[in-house]
Amino acid sequence: MPELLLEIFSEEIPARMQQGAARDLERMASERLRAAGLTWEALTTYAGPRRLTLVIDGLPAATPDRNEELKGPKTSAPQQALDGFLRKTGLTAGQLVERDGVWFAQISQQGRSTPEVVAEMVDAVVRNFPWPKSMRWGTGTLRWVRPIKRILCIFDGAVVPFEVEGIRSDAVTEGHRFLGSGAPFAASDFASYRRKLEAEYVLLDAADRRLRILEQAKAVCAARGLSLVDDDGLLDEVAGLAEWPTPILGDMDPQFLSLPPEVVRLSMKVHQKYFAVRDPAREGLAPHFVVVANVEASDGGRALAAGNARVLSARLNDARFFWDEDQKVGFDAWSKKLEGVTFHAKLGTLAERVERIAALAREIAPLVGADPDQAETAARLAKADLASGMVGEFPELQGIMGGYYARLAGQPDAIADAVRDHYKPQGPNDTVPTAPVTVAVALADKIDTLVSFWYISEKPTGSKDPFALRRAALGVARQVLTAELRLPLNRLFVHQGRRLSAQLLGRAGSIIPNLAASMAAFGFTVTPNEDGLVTVADKARQALERSTVNDVAPVEWEHSYWTDLGLFILDRLKVLLRDQGQRHDLVDAVFALGDDDLVRIVRRVEALSAFLATDDGANLLAGYKRATNILRAEAKKGELPTGMVQTGLPGQPEAETTLAFAVGAARTAVDLALDGEDFAAAMTALARLRAPVDAFFDQVMVNSDVAAERDNRLKLLGQVRNVMGRVADFGQIAG
Repeated sequence: MPELLLEIFSEEIPARMQQGAARDLERMASERLRAAGLTWEALTTYAGPRRLTLVIDGLPAATPDRNEELKGPKTSAPQQALDGFLRKTGLTAGQLVERDGVWFAQISQQGRSTPEVVAEMVDAVVRNFPWPKSMRWGTGTLRWVRPIKRILCIFDGAVVPFEVEGIRSDAVTEGHRFLGSGAPFAASDFASYRRKLEAEYVLLDAADRRLRILEQAKAVCAARGLSLVDDDGLLDEVAGLAEWPTPILGDMDPQFLSLPPEVVRLSMKVHQKYFAVRDPAREGLAPHFVVVANVEASDGGRALAAGNARVLSARLNDARFFWDEDQKVGFDAWSKKLEGVTFHAKLGTLAERVERIAALAREIAPLVGADPDQAETAARLAKADLASGMVGEFPELQGIMGGYYARLAGQPDAIADAVRDHYKPQGPNDTVPTAPVTVAVALADKIDTLVSFWYISEKPTGSKDPFALRRAALGVARQVLTAELRLPLNRLFVHQGRRLSAQLLGRAGSIIPNLAASMAAFGFTVTPNEDGLVTVADKARQALERSTVNDVAPVEWEHSYWTDLGLFILDRLKVLLRDQGQRHDLVDAVFALGDDDLVRIVRRVEALSAFLATDDGANLLAGYKRATNILRAEAKKGELPTGMVQTGLPGQPEAETTLAFAVGAARTAVDLALDGEDFAAAMTALARLRAPVDAFFDQVMVNSDVAAERDNRLKLLGQVRNVMGRVADFGQIAG
């Protein structure tokens, strides 16, 4: 079947936009072609510095004929309904057919040629392409990321004729801007197109460009006894900067290696797009770099390397200036500077945030095996480097530079490491800290972030999460699970929320949500007025000082408010467990018990998953659902009977008696197992109910005509539901 080849050739496309553009081209072309009734065997898109390419194999020569009958409104329906149906079908009222009081439309449409459909598709794609940023040029109204020069469009070896804003389609494209022949050339199909591009020094596929960069970069390093420092993100970016990438090894001034390696690497990467290099025989970086050129230089790249070395030296001189100047300033001055930096208009300054984090880190420290004094000190230093010159130049180094400066200031390694790593984990692939002081500060930082923005109702909505609260919640979950921490998260939320209330009330004129309810949590009534805010804040602080995380008792509104935050963290936990292969409905079933201990939740989920994978578990789940359905139906008729289940009644079926004793034994075994957090044993105890439950439903009629028998059996089913509910809410489980 025929092949479609489309290339949109333009000025340089920013590297960061290319992968997204390839996906958008695939999506938009697919949607429009399918809507026209076309199918195909394979569709592939490519993106590079100057071109977007689409190739589709196996397109038919035309769309299929369309013959169908559409049911419309009743003949008695209002005129508006009929008008809408006519607009939908494109017919007139006289063309409709009436049958049994209903209007029908007979649609008969002859197939269209594929080139005609393709021409409309390309026009729509070009005019509606969702570039993050676009521009107009010339006198037309067309917008594209950069000016379009050509549109190549070939179907079955022939040009698909169309025009978009004065740009006519043809079968011609161009090669490399510098290395190519300079003459446009024609292609007849994708194979010739790709072959001729490569002859003109253009690698169409980004994967080929990445491979060429990686192989040649490693080769030029190996020739000097060096190794390339891998950087997948940078590799993806430079693969979008050059159509014929050519790595060149350059030399840098060795004196710059006295700077922290993160500074050197970031200067290379952010400003110059260079790869760092190391000497396998030594620690740290080597005084070299790899630059990826878009040409093959006649001198082997020596002039290019020298020029790039001069530019890099200028960048690193700036970095060295910040490094030297920062050491003259120090933490006291930076911390003072944070008093004038607003964290959020409703949440005060960064200095106030540091106070909250420090207080919380001190409280968390004993719970994670950290020294409280060190945890508080580290928390007070953790945000200071935000005011440093180096972090001002390279925001990506926040925390990292603070760790270096803390060591230079004589702080112990535990404190310096906590300052450096307290932002971790920053993503699903980032490492999770394990050092106790770091754990305390990292958790305090993330919990304060969550509590603060929850407090002012700045919660994520849909895909919008401007304050990265999902990342913070996932960080808390991963930190707790990695270190197997048994933290009272809800009490931590409440305590930090009260701390925030007390702090905000100290600022005259503050308006905060839930003011009266918040202060009621401290045991006194508040009538908000500007004159009394400071006095109220003093009382709030005194009440806060009299309580600790361990003895805090949430009032009703607090319990509801912060349980919502706990559910938000649970949602992140679901994502984490789903990525690990666990079912999210099992997380729901366990969390429904009201437990906020993430470690215990995960252990329950794992045990529950293993149990349900067995025949006993699957059959018992079916029995549970049958029991709950009966109980639910009976509850609609009136109140369910409660009390002790009677055994040994005259004529009582043996299966009923057996289940009653089995439920009692299971209750005792389950409670004992849960007390010891032996969830596998709890599941084993439930498994023993499988046979008695099966026999009960096989041999016993629950809805007996004898009221006493019916009530006794409903009580028994209620006990089955209750004992299983001690382990998990089985009603939340699918299946």
